[in-house]
Amino acid sequence: MSESLGLTTVLQDAIAEAEELIAHAPFIRTEQDRLEGYDYLAGRIRMAMQTAFDYDLERPLFVNPTHQFSRQGLDNPDAVYLHAYLREGVEYVVRGRRGTSADLSFQVMGGAYTADSAATSLLAFDDRELEIADDGTFQFTYVAEPGAKTMIVREVFNDWDTEERGLLTIERPDRLGRPARPLTQDLLRKQYEVAARSLVGSIQTWFAFPQLFQYQEPVNTLSAPRSTPGGLASQRSSIGHYELAEDEALVVTVPECTDCSYQGIQIGSDWYASTDYETHQTSLTKAQAVTDPDGRMRFVVSERPPLGEGRAIANWLETTGHRTGSMMLRWQRLERDLTQDSDGPTVERVRLADVPDLLPHLAPLTTEEYAGRIAARQRSVARRMIS
Repeated sequence: MSESLGLTTVLQDAIAEAEELIAHAPFIRTEQDRLEGYDYLAGRIRMAMQTAFDYDLERPLFVNPTHQFSRQGLDNPDAVYLHAYLREGVEYVVRGRRGTSADLSFQVMGGAYTADSAATSLLAFDDRELEIADDGTFQFTYVAEPGAKTMIVREVFNDWDTEERGLLTIERPDRLGRPARPLTQDLLRKQYEVAARSLVGSIQTWFAFPQLFQYQEPVNTLSAPRSTPGGLASQRSSIGHYELAEDEALVVTVPECTDCSYQGIQIGSDWYASTDYETHQTSLTKAQAVTDPDGRMRFVVSERPPLGEGRAIANWLETTGHRTGSMMLRWQRLERDLTQDSDGPTVERVRLADVPDLLPHLAPLTTEEYAGRIAARQRSVARRMIS
């Protein structure tokens, strides 16, 4: 019988360290918080293994590291994220077929997000800058510039029910037709080491990140629309965090933007990750929300249905047991810049019982109608997301 190579020891130690970080997170208040932390840890382990073993600088491919089973960085429920690692000076060919999503954007990042530093955006554009054939296909070549580490693709959906994903590949022409590098003990050892560093580093990073942005804003407010940190030129966002008692709510009012293809709002947890957007309504796009006759969308953030048990409203955002958490609004594929006076959100903290008096155009839903909305979300997530 052969001896153990001891290759997984470094990962075992990293998992133990990561568990300690999760178990002693300063924002844990309830048993639900703790259990969600361990679920979050499972996603971080999954991401770390994917980062270490699926990526290959010799044979690049787009990998989806963020999805409903691996949430991180206040991930957008409306987005499919694809990443490919790059090597400086190498030529890459990206080919695809445009789907019908609201936005398809590309970004090249230098460095990486860590607990004490941010990645740098070196290149950012959306598919309006591509030559797309009548059949939806496109192709472009990119030579990785100095400092380039990652190409990130975001395919963002405004209408979950009708918009369809496209297809995308990336390749190195200089490596086509060649066999993969042989599997060696040294290679495997390095991969387990990468997984270990990625695991602990990602948890430390996303613990620190909201303190630099969301929690710089006063509680129960949203910032004016501004460039997303490390984001795209045609994207703006509004960030904040909430703290609500069970009998309180936030009424968030924002004009519907007709000069962008995508606009969305979401609630996140203190783990700085999306909450259950599949079986709860924790996010809404402008296509999913109801816009009042005055052109404004009025969202209600609360734990309980705003009109009492058994009666929800179309624009209810469920906090799913989280008395505190993150909030974010996004606008993408903008055709103009935004201003707070004309486009920005307002937030009012109120008693839950007073919500009906603050909504000039109620859109009440029965229990069955709201369940139908959730069923539609489940079908859309199953069709659109990959695990």
